[in-house]
Amino acid sequence: MSVTEIQLLKAKLGEQEAEQLVSYVKAEVKSEFENKREVLATKEDLANSKADIIKWMSIFWVGQIAVTIGFILMFINK
Repeated sequence: MSVTEIQLLKAKLGEQEAEQLVSYVKAEVKSEFENKREVLATKEDLANSKADIIKWMSIFWVGQIAVTIGFILMFINK
Protein backbone atom coordinates (compact mmCIF):
# COMPACT_ATOMS: atom_id res chain seq x y z
CA MET A 1 0.00 0.00 0.00
CA SER A 2 1.20 3.49 -0.70
CA VAL A 3 1.67 6.21 1.87
CA THR A 4 -1.46 8.09 0.79
CA GLU A 5 -3.60 4.98 1.18
CA ILE A 6 -2.22 4.40 4.66
CA GLN A 7 -2.90 8.03 5.58
CA LEU A 8 -6.47 7.71 4.29
CA LEU A 9 -6.94 4.56 6.34
CA LYS A 10 -5.56 6.27 9.43
CA ALA A 11 -8.02 9.12 8.93
CA LYS A 12 -10.98 6.75 8.51
CA LEU A 13 -10.10 3.91 10.89
CA GLY A 14 -7.58 5.26 13.33
CA GLU A 15 -3.87 4.59 13.54
CA GLN A 16 -3.98 1.20 15.27
CA GLU A 17 -6.72 -0.23 13.06
CA ALA A 18 -4.98 1.04 9.92
CA GLU A 19 -1.73 -0.64 10.97
CA GLN A 20 -3.58 -3.88 11.70
CA LEU A 21 -5.30 -3.75 8.31
CA VAL A 22 -2.01 -3.09 6.52
CA SER A 23 -0.28 -5.94 8.35
CA TYR A 24 -3.21 -8.25 7.53
CA VAL A 25 -3.07 -7.35 3.84
CA LYS A 26 0.70 -7.84 3.78
CA ALA A 27 0.32 -11.26 5.41
CA GLU A 28 -2.34 -12.29 2.89
CA VAL A 29 -0.20 -11.16 -0.05
CA LYS A 30 2.80 -13.03 1.34
CA SER A 31 0.68 -16.15 1.83
CA GLU A 32 -0.61 -15.94 -1.74
CA PHE A 33 2.93 -15.61 -3.11
CA GLU A 34 3.98 -18.67 -1.10
CA ASN A 35 1.06 -20.64 -2.55
CA LYS A 36 1.96 -19.56 -6.09
CA ARG A 37 5.57 -20.60 -5.55
CA GLU A 38 4.47 -24.03 -4.32
CA VAL A 39 2.24 -24.45 -7.37
CA LEU A 40 5.10 -23.55 -9.70
CA ALA A 41 7.36 -26.07 -7.97
CA THR A 42 4.65 -28.69 -8.34
CA LYS A 43 4.32 -27.95 -12.06
CA GLU A 44 8.07 -28.34 -12.46
CA ASP A 45 7.93 -31.71 -10.70
CA LEU A 46 5.09 -32.80 -13.00
CA ALA A 47 7.08 -31.79 -16.07
CA ASN A 48 10.06 -33.83 -14.88
CA SER A 49 7.83 -36.82 -14.12
CA LYS A 50 6.21 -36.55 -17.53
CA ALA A 51 9.62 -36.68 -19.22
CA ASP A 52 10.58 -39.77 -17.21
CA ILE A 53 7.29 -41.50 -18.06
CA ILE A 54 7.77 -40.83 -21.78
CA LYS A 55 11.34 -42.16 -21.60
CA TRP A 56 10.32 -45.40 -19.88
CA MET A 57 7.32 -45.83 -22.19
CA SER A 58 9.63 -45.65 -25.20
CA ILE A 59 11.96 -48.23 -23.69
CA PHE A 60 8.98 -50.49 -22.95
CA TRP A 61 7.60 -50.28 -26.50
CA VAL A 62 11.00 -50.91 -28.10
CA GLY A 63 11.32 -54.00 -25.92
CA GLN A 64 7.82 -55.18 -26.82
CA ILE A 65 8.47 -54.74 -30.53
CA ALA A 66 11.76 -56.66 -30.24
CA VAL A 67 10.05 -59.55 -28.44
CA THR A 68 7.20 -59.62 -30.98
CA ILE A 69 9.64 -59.69 -33.90
CA GLY A 70 11.60 -62.44 -32.13
CA PHE A 71 8.46 -64.58 -31.73
CA ILE A 72 7.47 -64.03 -35.36
CA LEU A 73 10.94 -65.02 -36.57
CA MET A 74 10.93 -68.05 -34.27
CA PHE A 75 7.62 -69.29 -35.71
CA ILE A 76 8.70 -68.61 -39.30
CA ASN A 77 11.94 -70.59 -38.90
CA LYS A 78 10.17 -73.70 -37.55
